[in-house]
Amino acid sequence: MASGTSETGGDFLARKSDATKIRQSLPQVDDVLIVEDKAFDADRLKATLHVMLGYDLTIRHAATLGGALDSVILRKPSIVFLDDYLEPNDNASQTIPYLQRAGYDGPIIVVSGEADRQRKAILFAAGAADVIHKDDLDSVRVAEALARAFKLAVAKTINGAGKAVNA
Repeated sequence: MASGTSETGGDFLARKSDATKIRQSLPQVDDVLIVEDKAFDADRLKATLHVMLGYDLTIRHAATLGGALDSVILRKPSIVFLDDYLEPNDNASQTIPYLQRAGYDGPIIVVSGEADRQRKAILFAAGAADVIHKDDLDSVRVAEALARAFKLAVAKTINGAGKAVNA
């Protein structure tokens, strides 16, 4: 794991079991937007989501901020997975407000190769529902992120607040 902690097989299986329970409690996710400039990373996340949520799930891909904005304007996704750094020089803390101004008010999960404590704080302050380190991108971590994202979305709706508070 990127966080530097070791994990035994039993720990992983327990987390995988928990992830299965989480998946079963998620609301219907029928349209996902992946904003990722590297095709390999986008395909890897797409495959993980299909295995987790089914192959009838619509997964759209945008490689640029402009493409992401066009996709959001065309049809609002259930959730957005956003690469932290997009070529040539966009980053998620700058991109999230653009997505929101384009009318997207759902959860955004940022996938980052630099997901340290300081970077996560910046991304949460910008409006990310969760942040996943690229090295930790597996079905267990994605399920945890989805659960957190939708829990925050419900709290945001109930409270009527502009931004959910992230810990």
